[in-house]
Amino acid sequence: MLAPRYRSNRVLPAACILLVLALLVTVVVQRLPHHRLQRLGTIGAEIVATSAGAPDADQTAYTRDLGPRPRVVVSGADEPIPIASVAKVMTAYVVLRQHPIDGEDDGPILRVTAADVEDTRRRAARDESLVPVAEGEELTERQALLALLLPSANNVAQLLARWSAGSVAGFVADMNSAADRLGMASTEYTDPSGYEPSTVSTAADQLVLLLAALENPTLAALLGTRSAELPVAGTVRNTNTLLGRDGFVAGKTGSDDAAGGCLVFRAMRTVDGRQVPVTGVVLGVRGPRLIPAALRAAQRLADDAEHG
Repeated sequence: MLAPRYRSNRVLPAACILLVLALLVTVVVQRLPHHRLQRLGTIGAEIVATSAGAPDADQTAYTRDLGPRPRVVVSGADEPIPIASVAKVMTAYVVLRQHPIDGEDDGPILRVTAADVEDTRRRAARDESLVPVAEGEELTERQALLALLLPSANNVAQLLARWSAGSVAGFVADMNSAADRLGMASTEYTDPSGYEPSTVSTAADQLVLLLAALENPTLAALLGTRSAELPVAGTVRNTNTLLGRDGFVAGKTGSDDAAGGCLVFRAMRTVDGRQVPVTGVVLGVRGPRLIPAALRAAQRLADDAEHG
């Protein structure tokens, strides 16, 4: 015997109500920060995803922890994007692993060749970031790294790559091997300067690298240097003008049309009455002046991290 028709009329509205409630719960849950324990690079991290990252940035990541299993806050899509000259942090990291220097040691001498001068001319024609060089100029390893990191010289990135590994292709392979060792699964380097848009990563991966890089006292000091003297270029200044202000002690900028404005940084902030290192990354910041836009985004991210 068939059930009375009026019963099916009551079931339909009830099912609709349940469906609407389920959709509302899904929307609310998606809007809330969510936590998950996972292997972030080679560190076991508690990942907290939030929609409240730095304004105008495609991706951000930061942590206030330095110990095992840090709490990392990320925002934006977790997919590889161009990182511009932020790639030079890995370049310096690999060079110092292959040719370590410490204390007051300036390291071996790199001599600028005619090929290096011609490479610089080609890059100047493309309006790349570089420093003037002259055939026969002698740079210590430390001076070359300062040229790489402060004014972000693409021509010196090529010079360092050839000197350190024998060829640019070999050095790029070493960069990717280092990324693999650090567990940077969403990163691929195709050049030592970051000029190529095919050099891609994520904010979370770059945070893993920065934490490793800052464990090297020499590299930490280089990333915190505001100005330096070079034989031909003279005085060069760091494009990261946050250094020495608002607790910012280290960092590396990056910018181009593909990547937008980018910055990796460390800032010392006061949390619950004690000094806490905030290590952070902003990628893909848009605006008419990319580096200043990235610096402003990093300031806001560090402020957010300071206030929890």
